Amino acid sequence: MTNAATVPQHIAEAVLSPRAHAERDALFSGLRWLRANNPVGLVEADGYDPFWLLTRHQDVYEVSRQNSRFANAERPIIVVDREGEATMRAKTGKPYLVRTLVQMDAPDHLKFRRVIQGWFTAAKLKALEADIRIIARASVDHMTSLGGECDFVLDVGLTYPLRVLMKLIGIPPEDEALMLRLTQEVFGNQDEDLGRNGGEIKDGAAEMEQLEEVFADIEAYFRRLTDARRRRATNDLASAIANARIDGAPIPHFEAFCLYLLVMTAGHDTTSSSTSGAIWGLCESPGELRKLKEQPELTEGLVDEAIRWTNPVSHFMRSATEDTELGGRPIRKGDWLMLSYLSANNDETVFDEPERFRVDRDASRHIAFGTGAHACLGQHLARLEMRILFEELIPRLRSLELASEPKRSASVFVGGPKKLPVRFELR
Repeated sequence: MTNAATVPQHIAEAVLSPRAHAERDALFSGLRWLRANNPVGLVEADGYDPFWLLTRHQDVYEVSRQNSRFANAERPIIVVDREGEATMRAKTGKPYLVRTLVQMDAPDHLKFRRVIQGWFTAAKLKALEADIRIIARASVDHMTSLGGECDFVLDVGLTYPLRVLMKLIGIPPEDEALMLRLTQEVFGNQDEDLGRNGGEIKDGAAEMEQLEEVFADIEAYFRRLTDARRRRATNDLASAIANARIDGAPIPHFEAFCLYLLVMTAGHDTTSSSTSGAIWGLCESPGELRKLKEQPELTEGLVDEAIRWTNPVSHFMRSATEDTELGGRPIRKGDWLMLSYLSANNDETVFDEPERFRVDRDASRHIAFGTGAHACLGQHLARLEMRILFEELIPRLRSLELASEPKRSASVFVGGPKKLPVRFELR
């Protein structure tokens, strides 16, 4: 039996559909309706435990900051059906297959965050800037060599941030193809083109089984890297992780793997998607490219707008640790909540004409990186990478347009452009 809090079935289906996330029109229409009419709505869908869907910027922001009231570790942090969660609990005894920072609450979260956070400070990133610019220039030169037409995702968007991360971590260049395949298989497992075994996954149990295979391959690779850095440390992030100590003891292999996994996947796919999203936006709105060429100082605005407009992380889940209230709805201890970053970053009360791509917009209030204790560690690196690439690309870009229809990946969690055929002229 439904009540005023219940999300209409067709909207609930779109929120849970990878294909709807790829196509977006029906999903965006449903999220617009919810923001106006039912901003804290109850999703009741076959096969899923009920959860509260938060669609307004203010609610998502506030819950993101209240880590003691809304926990990460109690339930899956990505929406998954009952069968998928049962599969994870049967394998690990926990509501997850891996335990990265996003699956942790205090005090463990800060202990493990400290292992890597020093590598993402302003001073550390400043030292990397020259190397990043070399990689960016090589990426633009490669684009130039392609004769005026390319798939920006495949030819630039995927490889550029991957090479930056590999240099930071200490992964040898010859492993680039392997790293690219593995990172795509983590977040692309719901997409028929990007998943490990091809075809569309129909249920949560099958999704967990496929992810487990991918995680096993990633863990095996980083176990070898950890062993190598313990024998001989170098000046890279892999050495910092391999030789870290937690509570006075060497970091266990599994926890080290989970840190590598977080940096490698979250740091690659989200930046790749936002970089390609910027090019997609500029193709659809040629006047924005003219603004950039006339006002190069808008490049930083381009970066935040691309992140907001692309919104590579659609949501995170939280669990209430006490009875409370949100948007006039009673939230009970143990309730599951979806924080829709996709909706929050299109909230009309915060962003004027949010579905338009505008490089001169003040998009600084977007929450694509989350906020509070779980704010993305790599957000400054992502912004730096994107800014440098566009500083190298935009001044050389004489024209830019879509060569054929672009496509987004099908994923309810992390997604973005997967095909972006463009026609261009570079000097």
